[in-house]
Amino acid sequence: MGCCIFLGGAAQTEPDKVYSPTVKAVKLFLQNDQLSLPVIRLNSADLIELHFDDLGKNIQSYYYTFQLCDADWQPCQLSAFDFISGYIQQRITQYRNSSIAATNYIHYQALLPEYNCKPTKSGNYLLKVFLNGDTAQLAFTKRFYVVDQKASIAARVVQPLNQDTYLTHQKIQLKINLQKNDMVNALQQVKLTVLQNARYDNAVINPQPTFLKGNTIEYNGDDDLVFEGGNEYHWADLRSFRFLSDRIVKVSNGSEIVLQPDAARKTSQYLYWQDYDGMFFIASADNVNPWWQTEYGTVVFTLVPPNHQPYTGKDIFLSGELVANQLNENSKMEFNKEKGVYEKKILLKQGYYNYNYIAKDVTDNTKPETSLIDGSHWETENQYTILVYYRSLSNRYDELVGAYNLNSRTNVAF
Repeated sequence: MGCCIFLGGAAQTEPDKVYSPTVKAVKLFLQNDQLSLPVIRLNSADLIELHFDDLGKNIQSYYYTFQLCDADWQPCQLSAFDFISGYIQQRITQYRNSSIAATNYIHYQALLPEYNCKPTKSGNYLLKVFLNGDTAQLAFTKRFYVVDQKASIAARVVQPLNQDTYLTHQKIQLKINLQKNDMVNALQQVKLTVLQNARYDNAVINPQPTFLKGNTIEYNGDDDLVFEGGNEYHWADLRSFRFLSDRIVKVSNGSEIVLQPDAARKTSQYLYWQDYDGMFFIASADNVNPWWQTEYGTVVFTLVPPNHQPYTGKDIFLSGELVANQLNENSKMEFNKEKGVYEKKILLKQGYYNYNYIAKDVTDNTKPETSLIDGSHWETENQYTILVYYRSLSNRYDELVGAYNLNSRTNVAF
């Protein structure tokens, strides 16, 4: 088994990024739950599943390692031996060729952490998968979290008091009690990240607390922890390429799937329907095993803007787990002048996908907005993830001492 010292000071790599052009359909989730965030408890029996495909012709020798990061996803200045028990690298030994599917690929999977390669500290972790035991041959990265629950968290979603955002935004009222005896300065030692539907592009990071007393921290300012409510996600049911769902217009050339065009919903009245908050899951209505018997297809997404005119000064992106919730060239849509629509083609594996459209100003780096295209409503059902980090005076890393998931519609933790 290969082994090397992997230092935290190594070159920075981007989280949730696929570097290999042949790697597709990367999924990392709690065991048996494709729609979950990969959050495990320190020193527990919790497991996360890793799945991905390689569309290359030959079986590859894939390895993985973990990188402990701080609350801002920068590598910690620690040796890998300080946060991994056992081997520093592990080879992925479970794989098999696709069967039945017209697309040839090799499916790889693993259950993590393995008994001889375990994280020993809580915090943010970057899973790095690479070729031939060489970390320079990076294939992709994925975030996961190891929590040592030492903070009690109480939270609920309410309407903002601000009349400008009362009908369009959601606000989180948050109270944290951190049982730490060595806390000297909460403003410096405690960090907070709040995610909406697992998105980092609009995350609220390190807001100023409104109240501090002993080990209790409250965030309840009028403009604190306020998010656009957005709208329920669009869906694409791709579980069958033979029996077309209501969202598929046609399948051409055997593998190009054209979805129904999506109209802008900014002026539409809010309508609730159950969605998966931007996530996707691999599944098939035609075969038994979805991981190596499912097909790939090039999916065509189409957005119809008002009056078939492009949005002035805005770039338009697909948003959702299908593009790793990242706004970049892989998710940016192109305007087709002849048709008067935005289009994007993405190679996807059979499954069920949620997605939305996001606009971003081309001239600055402000937070993206969902309201321009899909509208924004305070009633929208969203999932919020609250992550609490703590750094003691003697540590060189941020402990993840609290992880809390909240549903905006029910105000129930899950």
